[in-house]
Amino acid sequence: MSEMLTIDQIREMLPHRYPFLLVDRVLEREEGERIVAIKNVTINEPFFQGHYPETPVMPGVLIVEAMAQVGGLIVGGAPGADVIPLLAAIEKVRFREVVKPGDQLVITATVQANRSGLVKISAQAKVAEKIAAQGDLTFVLAPKENK
Repeated sequence: MSEMLTIDQIREMLPHRYPFLLVDRVLEREEGERIVAIKNVTINEPFFQGHYPETPVMPGVLIVEAMAQVGGLIVGGAPGADVIPLLAAIEKVRFREVVKPGDQLVITATVQANRSGLVKISAQAKVAEKIAAQGDLTFVLAPKENK
């Protein structure tokens, strides 16, 4: 079953907040299998002030973080889940296109393996149908601390 998620639903599922919440909307979500989400890149992003300010470029590490957050939405389960997905490994990451203000990242993450609390996904971030970045990410599902 495919579902869309709004920013309010995403905020219920991810612990991230401004300026580190890097997912704006989920277009498709097949729980435990696949997800497609977007990140709108604007000149107002705080990192553009210091990362090549004369020629703004989204830092690659933040593209990977956006892919990881999208992955966390597919492996972390529903709102109120008792686990939190923690990034455990980043492998085979490649950057292919520059991401600039005005771009929209379309991030797809697909579960490749799910064994004993470890979930491996393959993620891809595209801008205008061109692959900007791709890689494999592994998450460990840790118990959520209730405070």
